[in-house]
Amino acid sequence: MDGYTLVFAGLLLLCGGLGDRLGHRRVFLAGLGLFTVASAGCALAPTAGFLVGARLAQGAGAATMVPASLALLGGLHPEPGARARAFGVWGGIAGVAAAAGPVLGGVLVWGVGWRTVFLVNIPLGALAIWLTVRRVPGTRPRADRPPLDLAAQLTGVVAVAALTAGLNEAGGRGWTDPLVLGALAAAPLAGALFLWLERRAAAPALPPRLLTGFRFPAALAVGVLLNLGFYGLLFLTTLYFQRHRGWDPLATGLALLPMGALVAFASPLSGRVAARVGTHVPAVAGLLTGAVGLLGWAAVGPNTPYALLVVPLLLTGFGTSFTMPSATIAAMEAAPHEVRGAASGAFNAARQLGSAIGVALFGTLAAASASSAFYAGMRLSAVIAAGCFVCGAILAALSGPAARTAPNASAVDGA
Repeated sequence: MDGYTLVFAGLLLLCGGLGDRLGHRRVFLAGLGLFTVASAGCALAPTAGFLVGARLAQGAGAATMVPASLALLGGLHPEPGARARAFGVWGGIAGVAAAAGPVLGGVLVWGVGWRTVFLVNIPLGALAIWLTVRRVPGTRPRADRPPLDLAAQLTGVVAVAALTAGLNEAGGRGWTDPLVLGALAAAPLAGALFLWLERRAAAPALPPRLLTGFRFPAALAVGVLLNLGFYGLLFLTTLYFQRHRGWDPLATGLALLPMGALVAFASPLSGRVAARVGTHVPAVAGLLTGAVGLLGWAAVGPNTPYALLVVPLLLTGFGTSFTMPSATIAAMEAAPHEVRGAASGAFNAARQLGSAIGVALFGTLAAASASSAFYAGMRLSAVIAAGCFVCGAILAALSGPAARTAPNASAVDGA
């Protein structure tokens, strides 16, 4: 899991820039093919080491296709309102898949075996490749841009890996362990070196014009805070149901189903609202709703009836899925058309970094095996997660007037 997340997050900036240079459909198909082949490798893995290696390849494939998918979608819908609705549908489909994943995975692991979790990706990947070739128009590669600076990319990967490794190991080794201290010290150093190399690169993975002003940096911060709070606490809720309530994977997947039950409704609705009144309205409303749901987990105990947990699950799921399309729209609309691949890569990298930090941090806070220590850590994590959502709502509100999809997005397109 850590290896997949690290490769995915670390390569997103690089792969977003590749789409701007080589053509987004070509890069999307390459990533989709790699992900499908790597899924077969996971399913057929003879050893744990082989499985980890195949998971790393999966992460690379996902990092290649995700930024390209958003850039392709934006290119297919040049009108700002239609583009906002399309991003809402994109978020809804992704949310339905994420909600169905734990349930389907629980059924497959319980009824057949863990390898089938990866086998299902093969026909789906083949179908997606066929549909892309048949239905999605290609774009011309940009041959007038210099190659990306790979040295800067490597330092970015090191920064993300060191930060996550330090947080993960702190729970078992302690915060004063030399490995933990070394990793946490290496992360900011590698991050500073990444920024230094980016400023001197002929074609930086993160174009400086994306960071000018307030809109795009605010969208990046919202992405980090949203994923940190949501996925960090989602990790703990899974531990809660399985380790402290004794539920099997299938029961745990079904228990989490209310969290994703409203995704198919909330995400498209968010896109439609953003198209009418701007991205800040659904983003602020979703983040505040999600904050209330996350805070509800601070009162969870070993004997809390499941019926009482449904309300926090519903509020958290609705708030997150109502926010994500609007945050995505805000990030993409803040970027000039010719660097939207890089913008998509940066936004998704920020989200994945937030997920990695959230899982590692909250896992550390609740790492103790004793039940009392686990629940203390879960309560603190719930408060932190809710605070992240509130901070994200403040940022979304401050960037709101400039983030309307019309008419300002038209000016961005013409930049």
